[in-house]
Amino acid sequence: MTDRISKLTAAGVAVWLDDLSRVRLSSGGLDQLRREKHVVGVTTNPTIFAKALADADEYDWQLRDLATRGVEVEESVRMLTTYDVRWACDVMRPSYDASNGVDGRVSIEVDPRLAHETDKTVAEAKALWWLVDRPNLFIKIPATEAGLPAITATLAEGISVNVTLIFGLDRYSQVMEAFLAGLEQARANGHDLSKIGSVASFFVSRVDSEVDKRLEKIGSDEAKALRGKAAVANAQLAYERYGEVFSSDRWQSLADAGAHPQRPLWASTSTKNPDYRDVIYVEELIAPGTVNTMPESVIHAYADHGETPGDTITGAYDAARKAFTDLEAVGVDMSDVIAVLEREGVEKFEASWLELLDGVRKSLAAAGRGTGRPGQAAQGNAQAAQQAGGNA
Repeated sequence: MTDRISKLTAAGVAVWLDDLSRVRLSSGGLDQLRREKHVVGVTTNPTIFAKALADADEYDWQLRDLATRGVEVEESVRMLTTYDVRWACDVMRPSYDASNGVDGRVSIEVDPRLAHETDKTVAEAKALWWLVDRPNLFIKIPATEAGLPAITATLAEGISVNVTLIFGLDRYSQVMEAFLAGLEQARANGHDLSKIGSVASFFVSRVDSEVDKRLEKIGSDEAKALRGKAAVANAQLAYERYGEVFSSDRWQSLADAGAHPQRPLWASTSTKNPDYRDVIYVEELIAPGTVNTMPESVIHAYADHGETPGDTITGAYDAARKAFTDLEAVGVDMSDVIAVLEREGVEKFEASWLELLDGVRKSLAAAGRGTGRPGQAAQGNAQAAQQAGGNA
């Protein structure tokens, strides 16, 4: 049987999993994906954690401990999520070591309510870095106006960063500038640049969802013919900018000091429209030095029928620019599309964070009353704590 994901990896695409839960960790499922499906990284977000904590009783013993100690809800969320991320970092450590620190990374996001507060974002990033205490951690910081200086300041501290919620090309250019400035400050601060990693998470499918909705409203044949074209074109043009920045003399000076480039990471790669091929946001975005973070369903779909024809980005720049010209011609304002997506992206993660807080608050209350869900993991608590490298 052809190993399709191996071919994708050979084409320069690092396959990461866009999911994490304690069940996945305790069952060995994450390690199996690393060993059998070439998964070399993990991304998380508030939505993923909210679902994980709502769906499993693997957290019951830790919730009881936290309730007994009287730990407040926000700190409890940090303890629960950093426990999982620390464990995942240990599972992915072989990939980190094998790639000299490029892959094997696991991401945890700062509180999204801080997205418009620079200093608090940096303070949260430093706290999470200390709590997880693993070299293969990424701190996720959203690419808001306030997030840009936070990215620079966090990197300057020697902390690795996953920049998230990037939708537009201009903002992506600002993110790369923030990265370069952060590494320059880190070098001045005496940090080893070879130990600092970064990716820039460029969201894909959400762009098509928003643009297609507008094309349907316009309703002309010309407009409908452009459905499903915007997201891939947007990402392809982002990769063009990546190539320009990371072939510059400024970057070469940092590379000579041991720095790794900030790779573009294609996020939101599950297909929202059932009319589209389920692996379109993988097949159409293949190029060296990229990361594609996928839900497990997309990983399995690609393993089953994904095609890797080679680089599908660098020869497509002219076609991508034409797609943008055609979209503007039928009345789609891409600058407004990007503004809407940026605002909604932060709002959705804030909503998920509040859902997570509310769920943990209720679970702590139930555990404190002794009426929480029956804990099935009590016997394995010591072993789990040892595996995760931490405790409640």
